[in-house]
Amino acid sequence: MRFAKDKSPLYRYLEQDLVISPEDALDMPHTQGAALSPMAKIWHIVAMIPLGKVSSYGKVADFAGLPGRARYVSKALKSAPEHLSLPWHRVLNSQGKISFDKHSASFQEQMELLRLEGVTVNCGKVDLSECEWQPDMATLVMSIPF
Repeated sequence: MRFAKDKSPLYRYLEQDLVISPEDALDMPHTQGAALSPMAKIWHIVAMIPLGKVSSYGKVADFAGLPGRARYVSKALKSAPEHLSLPWHRVLNSQGKISFDKHSASFQEQMELLRLEGVTVNCGKVDLSECEWQPDMATLVMSIPF
């Protein structure tokens, strides 16, 4: 399904068939070859975060085998091809806060997307004890191809 360029990211997100699956992340050019690139690992992890759950940049980096690379997660999300429609809005800072400026359109969009998924957002902050994604060891070992 194709959308006109004037459609908002929110509209594209709500069209669920465009959201990337973890398996689709593996078909990206960055993933060709003997090992996945760091960006492809991050995209795969972010694609695994379930609806209604969130993770932090640092945890995504840890799950991708890139400890201490939280800022790289942000860079990878910014660099992701738009057609992937990764659930970028499910990634927050380590305090559970939206990292965009409170007056920006990106802040409002991220907050709205999280609320649409049933995540409670108060003043740009999410209670991580309620909705932080905590995959079990089997999920990490069996689902991550690296």
